[in-house]
Amino acid sequence: MSIHLVSRFLLTSSIRHKNPKFSFTTLAVDKYWIHLEENNDPNIEKTLTRVGAKLDTSCVKEVIKRCSSTSTNQSHISGLRFFIWAGTQREYKHTSYMYNIACKLFRINQNPNVIRDVIEAYGFDNCVLNVKSFKIVLNLCKEARLADEALWVLKKMNEFKCRPDTIAYNAVIRLYCETGRMDEALGLMEEMSLVNLYPDMVTFVSMVKGFCDLGRIEDASRLFKVVSQQGCSPNVVAYSVLLDGVCRVGNLEKGLDLLQEMENQGGVCAPTVVTYTTMIRHFCEKGRSMEALTVLDRMEACGCAPNRVTISTLINGLCQEDQVEEAYKVIDRLVAVGSVSKSECYSSLVVTLLRVNKFEEGEKVFRRMLISDLKPDGVACSELLKRLCLKEKRVLDAFVLYNEIAKLEFATSIDSEIYSMMMNGLCTGSHLLEASKLAKMMVQKRVQLKAPYVQNVVEYLTNAGETELVSHIYKANDG
Repeated sequence: MSIHLVSRFLLTSSIRHKNPKFSFTTLAVDKYWIHLEENNDPNIEKTLTRVGAKLDTSCVKEVIKRCSSTSTNQSHISGLRFFIWAGTQREYKHTSYMYNIACKLFRINQNPNVIRDVIEAYGFDNCVLNVKSFKIVLNLCKEARLADEALWVLKKMNEFKCRPDTIAYNAVIRLYCETGRMDEALGLMEEMSLVNLYPDMVTFVSMVKGFCDLGRIEDASRLFKVVSQQGCSPNVVAYSVLLDGVCRVGNLEKGLDLLQEMENQGGVCAPTVVTYTTMIRHFCEKGRSMEALTVLDRMEACGCAPNRVTISTLINGLCQEDQVEEAYKVIDRLVAVGSVSKSECYSSLVVTLLRVNKFEEGEKVFRRMLISDLKPDGVACSELLKRLCLKEKRVLDAFVLYNEIAKLEFATSIDSEIYSMMMNGLCTGSHLLEASKLAKMMVQKRVQLKAPYVQNVVEYLTNAGETELVSHIYKANDG
């Protein structure tokens, strides 16, 4: 078999073995597509319900794909109207994925006027719209990050006798906050009271985050008084957003004061593991990881148990500052109280040591884990094997270590790229016996050889006359 043919097979075999089958989705797509193409009734929403075909994600995606593929603006409008109509049906609901697909297909980011065209088309055809339809359009604006168009849609709701609610206002306010236009967002929040609506916690958190993102901490802090006067008491989410903002501008001491305030208030304002971890992360990022340990003390004193993210953050900060011994002490401390498992802690330590270029220490910890029957996680295994193959140029050691991991049944989470790196390294290093063993393991585990290693491995083995080994790889990629 030629190298070209083997390589081609390895890359395409999984596709060639799929048999085409009749799809009910295709039938539904055809029905909706033909209806949209041939229907002369301007109110297509009424007639779409008569099609009677099943709606699902695949169907909706294919219909709007066909509509967007034409060059006419009218077809695009029809496609978007189908998308909006589909989202209002009881048996179907758009996912965030579908909003993303719709924005890409109709290029709403590059052509925001299509939003206005669709709403104007509804008015021209005297169509009746409900609040749910407008919220779908607002979600499209949100996905495309179109704040001005979203505000325009919000104002248009009254023309269709649809009263905007708090959720609709929140969608627009959040867009203005995310684009840094806080004065307009503040104006909308004040406008809500004029139409007998009141900001809720979603409004408040969006505003606080928006001000913090711009470094306007005082404005964010003043909002706490404003919402309290309106009967909306701040909760831990709002406080945590403010705390993060305060720390991001470098005022860790004020962050600690805010943390103390949350601890004193308790209840819905009591700090969570996320709040404490955020505080710890900011100390570590500023090179003050030893001070971060005092936050850990407060965390445990308040009965809040650290999680895997907390310990990883602390370990990373300590190791970055060459405080490896302190990292060991923290692990012993947290394992003793049962906050995080020993395996999780040491897996985090291995990964961190490798990333801060303390390779020998990281490898030593990893091997101690294996001897102690501690299970390294997939990230730790992959990071160490990858480092051995690429940077340390010790592919044979990587293969031996992999065998130790496999014997202890820890290898299930190692991805196919690591296998491919080892196979490539073993072949180019002329370790054909080990390469043969690895190929058999890949066949057994149904691990496919990844690009860009396919061509190199197949070419090397073919030139070496290792037809049986090529056959093993062939089988692995055949699945």
